[in-house]
Amino acid sequence: MDLLIPGRGEPIPGAALVFSGQRIMYAGPAVGSPEVEYTYSAPQGSVMMPGLWDSHVHFTGQKTTAFGELVSLSPAVAALRAAKDAELALEAGVTSVREVGGLGIYLSAAVKEGTLRGPAIYAAGAILSQTGGHGDIHDIPLHWMGEASSTIPDNFRPCDGEAECLKAAREQLRKGADFLKVCTSGGVLSTLDDPLAAQLSPKELATIVEEATRAGRVVAAHAHGKAGIMAAIEAGVLTIEHGSALDDEGAAAMYRKGMILVPTRFAIERLLQVATGSLTDAQVSKLKEVARTHSAAVKAAIAANVTIALGTDIQTSGKDSVLPFGLHGQEGLHLMELGMSALQVIEAATANGPMTLGSRHMPKSGQLKTGFDADFIILDGDPLQNMTVLADVSRVRQVWRLGKKVKDSFSGPYDGAAVPVPVIRL
Repeated sequence: MDLLIPGRGEPIPGAALVFSGQRIMYAGPAVGSPEVEYTYSAPQGSVMMPGLWDSHVHFTGQKTTAFGELVSLSPAVAALRAAKDAELALEAGVTSVREVGGLGIYLSAAVKEGTLRGPAIYAAGAILSQTGGHGDIHDIPLHWMGEASSTIPDNFRPCDGEAECLKAAREQLRKGADFLKVCTSGGVLSTLDDPLAAQLSPKELATIVEEATRAGRVVAAHAHGKAGIMAAIEAGVLTIEHGSALDDEGAAAMYRKGMILVPTRFAIERLLQVATGSLTDAQVSKLKEVARTHSAAVKAAIAANVTIALGTDIQTSGKDSVLPFGLHGQEGLHLMELGMSALQVIEAATANGPMTLGSRHMPKSGQLKTGFDADFIILDGDPLQNMTVLADVSRVRQVWRLGKKVKDSFSGPYDGAAVPVPVIRL
């Protein structure tokens, strides 16, 4: 059945999309749609929906998940790899990403000026973390970390005490960060810290949130354990990333405050399946611990009607790497396994993505709606009936970004030409 899925709201059969330049003029039933000179009819059985939002990725250029690789990796090589990763995301139907630590600020500029073919990138700059926390490289001597922070400035920024946290926050804002990212708990891939232990003191965390708020930005918090989750909620962050120990109390508090959960279930499942042999015993132990509670945490959020945005934690370069770009649609399958409906998953993957940037800087994206960006994809099947359609890059047949066709497997490779097609009928 030919269908338009708007991102938020009920699907529309027999629909049409009309756009002019970069913006959508009309999205609705084909009957009664505006008359225009040029039309394009999608092949029978096609389904149109907004381009995907992945609200948790890292453009690092790493081949592995080992943080120590960042020290030895050439920044030039990292950037070239990350540029290719951006293309892979676009091919998979991802037209926007929220980049939560990495080279995203620089890639974003290249995408905007047309140098790089990729999704819109909304970036945090470096991850703000206490010394010895998740955003620290535990495998190198401490006195090296200061130099490492300057040579890999957009991955980690350790900061201790209110004054240093304030300075670190302002450094990211000076680079043009769209939001800030903090670690309020330990993590899995960092070597020594405990995912269940809280990190950053309440005053340090409050300082970062206050500075972001003053600049009109919001804060995302990496948080696995309950202590870190509750501290982040109390401090006023907007999003909880991972949320592995979220319980009914935390979910209720998130709902009351209008917060968003970005579960990143894909990364947990993928690491369990393909990466345990490349992780240390301590990392495997931590991974199994967060995996044990994570499914219940997501179910608690669903039951409490917490807004959920799709994010994968994809972060490595190369199709054969552990967390490779291009597999973004697989997160939807995991969210359905945890209790979300197909329509809820699509909303999480589209309309809810822009919300993670806060109301002041929320782009008009993620919905097929008048006045919104003409970012959309055409699939050769219905993800509402079979979510594997979104998880299969070959079934994402066309990708349109700001009114330009950037992928077309219906008629051959993208040649970079603009197309005078202001209406698409299904």
